[in-house]
Amino acid sequence: MKERVITSIILIGVLILIGLINNYFLISLLVVIIAILGMFEAKKLFEIDDDNIFYFLSVMAVLSIFINPILIGVVSVLSVGGYIAFYQKDLNIISLSIYPLLPLLMLLDLYLKTSIGMIGWLIVIVALTDSFAYFIGKNFARKWFENGFCKTSPNKSWEGVIGGVLVGSIIGSIVGLYFYNFFDSLIISFSVSIASVFGDLFESYLKRRAGVKDSGNVLPGHGGVLDRIDGYLFAVPLMWAIIEAIGK
Repeated sequence: MKERVITSIILIGVLILIGLINNYFLISLLVVIIAILGMFEAKKLFEIDDDNIFYFLSVMAVLSIFINPILIGVVSVLSVGGYIAFYQKDLNIISLSIYPLLPLLMLLDLYLKTSIGMIGWLIVIVALTDSFAYFIGKNFARKWFENGFCKTSPNKSWEGVIGGVLVGSIIGSIVGLYFYNFFDSLIISFSVSIASVFGDLFESYLKRRAGVKDSGNVLPGHGGVLDRIDGYLFAVPLMWAIIEAIGK
């Protein structure tokens, strides 16, 4: 527990510092590092043994610092698809370009098109959803709903999920008033909160399928990078799409 708390404090401190500095190159570099570490972990979860794809996508991630991130994301997915077709490779190989690379490039693009404040809002929604889902689930699980949320994650309760989404949506919508009217803020917060729940669930499924407890061990007490960003990998694309649709 002590190790977990220390790691959490360090991570929060780093994020706050980088947010305050608010430098594009620094934020891009952080996202690229997370993407490369995440792809390394995902390669094992998806049971991909083709290192060429990992190296190629790592180079593409670095290029996103200098070239439009969405363009890099699209080219990455199409290139891997072409590689699979040309060499008749396993379709599973395309997974790395979609998860976690593409959502992280969309995060970088979201920062470019909006502001660091918008990223902070995203973090607030997902962090509150996750934290309160854990807290409420731990203290009130099976109080009102006999069954768990789903078989993929049997320890996740309906009480926890509902409580986490409510808190994430309500507080998130208040924070979002800085950017939008209450209705739009509530819609975005609720949608992002729900997406983060299924992002967490998807990661749980990958780990259960691979027979591992954590995606990696790079973060002492927390597991791997994907264990910490799983909710964001579903939340980011949806937030990006909604904001693209309604405009900043």
